[in-house]
Parts: sequence; C-alpha cells; structure tokens
Amino acid sequence: MNTMVSVGEGKVIDIGRIMEMIPHRYPFLMVDKVIDVFPDRSAVGIKNVTINEPFFQGHFPSRPVMPGVLIIEAMAQTAAVLVVETLGPSAEGKLVYFMSVENARFRKPVGPGDQLAIHVFKERSRGNVWKFRGEAKVGETLMAEATYAAMILDT
Repeated sequence: MNTMVSVGEGKVIDIGRIMEMIPHRYPFLMVDKVIDVFPDRSAVGIKNVTINEPFFQGHFPSRPVMPGVLIIEAMAQTAAVLVVETLGPSAEGKLVYFMSVENARFRKPVGPGDQLAIHVFKERSRGNVWKFRGEAKVGETLMAEATYAAMILDT
C-alpha cells in the first residue's frame, strides 16, 4: 500500500518538535510527523509503519499486523499535539490521559510498508477535557476509526 500523504495548507510539525510537545518516546512514540495542523480544529498525524517496530516480533511473526490499540494511541498522540499547538507553550510536556474510547472500529489490517495518516478532528473541549473523532487511513482506505475523550494534566 505505502501511499504518500500530500501536505495541505496547515502547519507541519516535525519529530523534534513533537518530542518537545508531548512526553512520549521510543518505542511508544506513534507519530513521525503531524501535518495540516489547524489549531483548535484538526490535524493529521503520519506514522510510517516499518517491519522494525518492536510489536511486530509478537503480533504476528507470520503476518505482521499493527495492534489496533496502538492505532488508537497514534490518534491520541496526534490529538495531544493538536491540543498543545492550540493552547501554546504552557501546555508543552503535559500528560494527556484517555477518559473514554467509543465506537472504535478496525476495518483493515495495518502492516509494514504502510503510511498511516491519522486524521483527528476536535469535537469539543471544556476546561481540560477534550473530545475528538479520529480516522486512520492508508491512502484513501479507512483502516480504523474511533471517538475518544482525554484529559490534560500537569506532569
């Protein structure tokens, strides 16, 4: 599959900046770049899935499939970058905790060589609680989707 995602008119955030914005690190950092960032609205996280991912050793050696929970985690990390970009420097490095995941659907398996585009859309926010809708795609093919809420807390 391995389809490249074109960059639209929103801001692009590279891996160095992502690591300043959110506390996740290898092997649990699930986004390589965030493109099309529109603060307080939407963003697209990019995850280049490679056979070198540690989870492929056991999931599954004969047919490598990215675990669905890690696709949802990639959605959350993309949303966290969007939140920090929206709130500004005071939000950098804060932890974002899942509160709920609803209507998660896994449509097709994601494997080595795929470029996962994680589209996140802010549905609402109140105080430190944010709700998002996420879609993970390879090219134009919907691989997974979910609605989720998260709470931003100081580290």
